[in-house]
Amino acid sequence: MNQLILQQGISKELMHFPHILEFTHKKNNTIQLNSFNSNVTDCICLYYILEGKFSWMIDLQQHTLYPGDFALVLPGQRIGGESGILNIGALFGLKISAEDCGKILLGKWSGLTKKEKLSINQILLVNKQQLVLKLKEAQVLMHNLQLELQNEEVGFYTRVNQLLDELFVLVSRQLIRQNSSRRDFPQTFLKLEQTLRQNLAHQWTVEEMAALIGMGTTAFTEKVKNYSGFSPLNYLINIRITEATKLLKKNEVNVTDIALSTGFYSSQHFSTTFKKLTGYTPSEFRKK
Repeated sequence: MNQLILQQGISKELMHFPHILEFTHKKNNTIQLNSFNSNVTDCICLYYILEGKFSWMIDLQQHTLYPGDFALVLPGQRIGGESGILNIGALFGLKISAEDCGKILLGKWSGLTKKEKLSINQILLVNKQQLVLKLKEAQVLMHNLQLELQNEEVGFYTRVNQLLDELFVLVSRQLIRQNSSRRDFPQTFLKLEQTLRQNLAHQWTVEEMAALIGMGTTAFTEKVKNYSGFSPLNYLINIRITEATKLLKKNEVNVTDIALSTGFYSSQHFSTTFKKLTGYTPSEFRKK
């Protein structure tokens, strides 16, 4: 494969892909000083190691990457070579813009459904401290991406975006498998509950909750039911009611505000659910 450096605004190959900020295939025959200084990225950076050994600092953690390793660095994270050095070796590099200040990772270019993009978003954000993976399958995707960008054959626009989607799906699936193989579920469950309590007003779906801890929906539902005795949504309702009982003890907070802040659609929805689970209406509970 030939070396390649494509940059947005400079390289004609990226003219049709404003979301691809940079694509590189580098081979360093000598150590390059001050060529990879540490900085906070404002885009998504993906790297696949082809040859050599690279010592990098990613988000204040030291990583040594070998052939077959894949690193994904999210907006707001810091990356750089140890002492600013880019080691001897070969790698693929890819930088993709993120929307909404980095909160939405896969933009309008992606052909995935809204639900799939949301799941991948959650998986990557929740696992952002462990986004260095052994991912040999990524080499073929990076290689094909280079060919599509260079050759511009019929259908290349669609194919390039499909390859980007495949990369993100591949990383997300690998994270789920990796988490499943080493998961201490009680600890993971506690982490999930803390996250839900911090944003109860959000209308959580089972898919989103599963993505928070890097699991598939079916496996997640089974785990939660075995561990808590409830389905994920019923467990979420119980958390909401628990938080609501705490707020009802504060007489200055009105019932409608409590309902909305704990994720119920309306005060009526809140009142009906609250009475079903506690035997009291919110007003009766507050009086008692």
